[in-house]
Amino acid sequence: MYRDPKFSGLFNQFGARGGTPPSLLQKIVAAIVTVAVFGVALMFSVVFFAVVVTVGAVAWGYLWWKTRALRKQMREHPPTGHGMVIEGEVIREVEIEDRPGRDSPGRASPGEDRPPR
Repeated sequence: MYRDPKFSGLFNQFGARGGTPPSLLQKIVAAIVTVAVFGVALMFSVVFFAVVVTVGAVAWGYLWWKTRALRKQMREHPPTGHGMVIEGEVIREVEIEDRPGRDSPGRASPGEDRPPR
């Protein structure tokens, strides 16, 4: 792999260090910073959740308020049909022209007499 000489020092500084492990003070500072970052993230997530809930409640209230006249009109004048709901299937018969040479069960053969249409 080709390495550009301009960046050779960059790769060397990320190599394994032969240094000492972190001191007790460094560990304590790292723990405090970790707790602080977690607290800030928790604070922002709670604020974000509160904003989302508030915007959702305002949108729901706006739609509820704007549709109140429509709901009142539907209560006063229900749809026609007197409350009957008809559900079902539509079955229709389709006449299929007989083709010569294609006999199938239930259809008349070309030589048989068929009733007039």
